[in-house]
Amino acid sequence: MGITIVAGFAGTIHAANVFFSKAIYTRDAQETARRIDRDLNHHLLKNDKVSDEEIAAFADQSLRRSIDGVDGSRTAAAPASARPAPNPTKIDREASIAEFVEELDGSDLASTVAVLRFAPGTVSLSQASVLPRVDRQALDRLAPRIDALLRDLAAGTPRAVDIPSTLFGTRSDSTLLAVPIRNGDAVDGAIIVVYDQATTGLFLTEVVHIGIGILMAMIFAAVGLAALFVWMRFRDRLKASKTIQFLAHHDALTGLPNRTVFSTKLNEALRVASAKAGNISVMLIDVDKFKAINDTYGHAAGDLFLQVIADRLSTVFGNHLVARLSGDEFAVLIARDLDRKAVTRLASSMIAATRIPTRIDGKDIPISLSIGVAQASEAAWRASRLLHCADLALYRAKHSGRSTYVWYTPDMDAEAQKRKLLESDLRKALVQDEFRLLYQPQFSLLDLKLTGYEALLRWEHPERGTISPTVFIPIAEDAGLIEDIGAWVLLHACHEAARWRDTSLTVAVNLSPAQFRPGRTEERVAHALETSGLAPERLEVEITEGLLISDTDAVVKTLAQIRQMGVSVAMDDFGTGYSSLSYLSRFPFDTIKIDRSFVATVGKNPTTDAIIASIVGLGRSLDVTITAEGVEDETQVALLRIAGCDKVQGFLFGKPMDLSDQSASDTVVLAQQVRREQLLLAAGEQDLPQLPFDIPEAADGPRLGDADIDTFVMDAGADGVAVTAESEADPEEGKSRTAGDQSRTVGAV
Repeated sequence: MGITIVAGFAGTIHAANVFFSKAIYTRDAQETARRIDRDLNHHLLKNDKVSDEEIAAFADQSLRRSIDGVDGSRTAAAPASARPAPNPTKIDREASIAEFVEELDGSDLASTVAVLRFAPGTVSLSQASVLPRVDRQALDRLAPRIDALLRDLAAGTPRAVDIPSTLFGTRSDSTLLAVPIRNGDAVDGAIIVVYDQATTGLFLTEVVHIGIGILMAMIFAAVGLAALFVWMRFRDRLKASKTIQFLAHHDALTGLPNRTVFSTKLNEALRVASAKAGNISVMLIDVDKFKAINDTYGHAAGDLFLQVIADRLSTVFGNHLVARLSGDEFAVLIARDLDRKAVTRLASSMIAATRIPTRIDGKDIPISLSIGVAQASEAAWRASRLLHCADLALYRAKHSGRSTYVWYTPDMDAEAQKRKLLESDLRKALVQDEFRLLYQPQFSLLDLKLTGYEALLRWEHPERGTISPTVFIPIAEDAGLIEDIGAWVLLHACHEAARWRDTSLTVAVNLSPAQFRPGRTEERVAHALETSGLAPERLEVEITEGLLISDTDAVVKTLAQIRQMGVSVAMDDFGTGYSSLSYLSRFPFDTIKIDRSFVATVGKNPTTDAIIASIVGLGRSLDVTITAEGVEDETQVALLRIAGCDKVQGFLFGKPMDLSDQSASDTVVLAQQVRREQLLLAAGEQDLPQLPFDIPEAADGPRLGDADIDTFVMDAGADGVAVTAESEADPEEGKSRTAGDQSRTVGAV
């Protein structure tokens, strides 16, 4: 389009230049022909001896006709003036014409070609008598142009001119003039003159050329600017197109290929492996606890963390295809025919590369990856099947302690199928009310009296029997059922506790991070209290430290609203998570529960003893209740009591039990009274390990006398048999006390 516009402007300017140049040259040639005609007539009149008055009159008339006849039409319309008749006694006209021609040839601008004599109406050089002034060859070359001049004279043109030009406006030859030789009023001859117009209109032509040059420069500048603008737009569009193309096939954050590219390359690799009978391997890699990193350090740090992982993956796997499939999930395609050992070495190298933490904003952040590996050794394998197998291996790796790699094995399919069936049954269990609650007692260490229970969830499957929370809780979280299950536990625990005869007993219900929803959780707590009629001070909700990491402000606000209802709030498993004291300062917890991992080694590990002493001292300073979990022997009870711990719970005090039936709960209370007496006896032992803290006076409780001890010895055997039988009655929980307490932690919802 730009070229067309430029060509149009140039053509228009050139046409104007040609037109005006032609007009200038024609005007100049006509003026020269008039001057020569006037001079010829004047010369002839002088030689004819005409009086001076007649010459002046004729010259004036001839000059007037010359001036008025510029356009030709006015000359033709002017009345013919009578030319003075020649005097026959005068000098010969031919000699006079020859003399004039000689004078004319002496000028610098014009030269004579030929003198023609012809009868009126002659239109061709061949019909005229020619007196050549140039060689015959030149005259023949000019013959067509002379014929044109003769035709113009025959048509009545006073003076004929011929200005040759080309299409580009340049003159191809000299200008020819036909000056008529008049005999009275008739034209009986003509002088053909060559006129040099080399300097004609030179100044105007230069001005026009300069103007054209300036105009062309402006046009080219405008077109150049337009072309530059178009090029910049095209460049921006090309750049945007490349960016879109890149983003369509790569991850914007890490720059790695995305899922689309990975799937395409995987299908291609499978076709090649099928043709060559080779092996290809796929690794699915998941960042362990990435959400906690985002919540702890912020999303900006989380993005940098993912970029660091992408760099390390690219470094370790080199030329192998590394892609980012989703938020914290990566994949590696090993298309080369490597054996199992070589692939294992790559996976081990990747795990080793994560042992060095990354430093972001001055903080060292540990890296942990779980890797699932699958290899397609048969041509019949499909991409979806290979990815599924790698995903099963990844699931096993994440549930095997994380920061490791696991190869796919065929038994994982059966396990996945089992999980799928359990998920389907779990959805039915909510509708068919297949869950039940068990309660583990909590005792005060001051007087070893029963203070309350912690509600624990069990699933009574109609075909599989009792299913431990360690099995179905992870499935419920993955399936998105944990909120509904948690609401069921809260509601039923409040309803069952409201039916207990002893209204001083409390019930503790765990709220897992997966089910905790600010704004929704407090509504469920209020609804459970309202529908059950349970006094708010009898309900205690337990949360873990991990819950406070995500959206701390919203969680603290929700917990504050729950506490305003009169419900107690406990921090469960204190010391095993982040244990940030800022959480204790931002929210006044009512209870801190020491994790069983510390209780198990109390009196055996000085470090553990120091940690327990610190937690108890912290509880005294904050005026909160300290509860120890996982108590399994009398020595632990005695040491915790001496340390100043307020409450204990564990298998020593009773395994989780069913309290839905009132008669059963009465029997449990009676059995716990017997256990209390046994523990009071044990509390009197003096042979205890030395703990790193002073014995508080308040810790001195009632001791049994010699008579009571004898009674205990007589009853211990029968009661011990009862407890043992009770422990063995439930194979899911009776395998060991430690295993049972662990199921309480996982299954507490």
